[in-house]
Amino acid sequence: MTNPDIVIIGSGIGGATIASGLAGSGASILMLERGEPLPATPHTRDTRAIFVDGHYRPKEMWLEAGGAAFNPGNYYYVGGNSKFYGAVLIRYRRQDFSAMEHYGGVSPAWPFSYDEFEPWYSKAEQLFRVRGALGEDPTEPFHSIPYAFGPVPDEPPIARARAELKGLGLHPASLPLGVDIDAWLKDGKTGWDAFPNTGTGKVDAQSGPLTAALTDRNIRLETGAHVEYLEASSDARTIAAVHYRQNGTLKKVTPKLVILSAGAVNSAVILLRSPSPNSNGGGNGLANRSDQVGRNFMNHNSSAMLAIDPRRRNTSVYQKTLMLNDYYLSDGKGGKPLGNVQLLGKIDGNILRANVKLAPKFALDFMAGHAVDWYLMCEDLPDPESRFMVDGKDIVMQWRRSNMQSLEGLTKVMRENFRACGYPIVLSRPFDKRTPSHQCGTVKMGDDPATSPLDPFCRSFDHHNLFVVDGSFLPNSAAVNPALSIAAQALRVADHIRKTELVA
Repeated sequence: MTNPDIVIIGSGIGGATIASGLAGSGASILMLERGEPLPATPHTRDTRAIFVDGHYRPKEMWLEAGGAAFNPGNYYYVGGNSKFYGAVLIRYRRQDFSAMEHYGGVSPAWPFSYDEFEPWYSKAEQLFRVRGALGEDPTEPFHSIPYAFGPVPDEPPIARARAELKGLGLHPASLPLGVDIDAWLKDGKTGWDAFPNTGTGKVDAQSGPLTAALTDRNIRLETGAHVEYLEASSDARTIAAVHYRQNGTLKKVTPKLVILSAGAVNSAVILLRSPSPNSNGGGNGLANRSDQVGRNFMNHNSSAMLAIDPRRRNTSVYQKTLMLNDYYLSDGKGGKPLGNVQLLGKIDGNILRANVKLAPKFALDFMAGHAVDWYLMCEDLPDPESRFMVDGKDIVMQWRRSNMQSLEGLTKVMRENFRACGYPIVLSRPFDKRTPSHQCGTVKMGDDPATSPLDPFCRSFDHHNLFVVDGSFLPNSAAVNPALSIAAQALRVADHIRKTELVA
């Protein structure tokens, strides 16, 4: 496969899913992944190794705009960040596809409607074998196909929490999850949220769509292949070559189509690092006539919240089965949207130690053993000045957080709710920049090439053989996990490529 028809850069949710959508097309496809397969070792279920020692965190450092360095939670393995994700595969709400006013400004509309996108959501749910239940959540949009599997069951302490929230007149609902709980627990009695997946219990990009794609002999995966830049043709209308480094050697491949799926940060970085003729992009990299590549970075405003009752132990092993969207479309009092509430995976003393360095271990173990652990998530609005840049070899993040009033409001109302449920101690702590797990928006799609790098099918307006399919295309972040929306768009784009690029 010296010069394949298609090169896909990255094997995360976007790259793996689009590969599965192109399987059987007859096209020769080369997938380039900078990481290697995640090995099965004793570290995979060791909370100290994962959360305290940072065994799986990357060795690289990024810079803040002011120059301070930090170690990002961006993972480089086959399957990308999904190897560690919480496997929450939830749809954007119908209202997220239209412009919506928030406390911090307006969330922009998608260039197409929920109804147009809905069939692809259904296909993605089938591909990722999502477990879920309809009819519990009043914000749930229309589903043309029901979930193929019932929800992951609540453990007894979580069933009690569900009943307590219902007692307040709220509508707790089952999280849609890509988890075979029996298969997961066979490899260890832990949660899966932020744990590496080396088996089949969690349906991630590798164990789901990539495994399916690689049954096609025309699709080949190369690992340890770090793409450094793309080369434009002399007229700058197409991508002529992909340059990548593998085992210390710089290599070059010249496909007909390039699909960039390296994640919202690294896809933008690859484009910004790529040399550009001044006639098309003004030296600002490729696909950047709009000067929007790297801009509009969004990463959700979120906090962990511990509802603690010292009188009752939480004996849950995995815990993460509930969500609450009563405050998703308004604050419950006729005000503007707040966000989504969902359970975290069950924490322990080691996980707390990663954030509370000086507390004694016995106190952290007691706190974790008596807490129900929640994740509060609010929309981060796009801002052109919230962006990623490159400075030589350095990746520079300038994240301008927005809409924090929603997170403050959600924190306040949920603290009141948990106290009303009988938890006398409610603690919360925001997540910081080290956790860019919901990164999106840096190469957004739209209808106007003057304001968006990509068209509604994620094709570059500037280079007709370049597609960018990962969280970077999202025009808004909504207030739910982005994985299913990325997968659904990847299937939609694959179908479009089959019809427009691979026809005989």
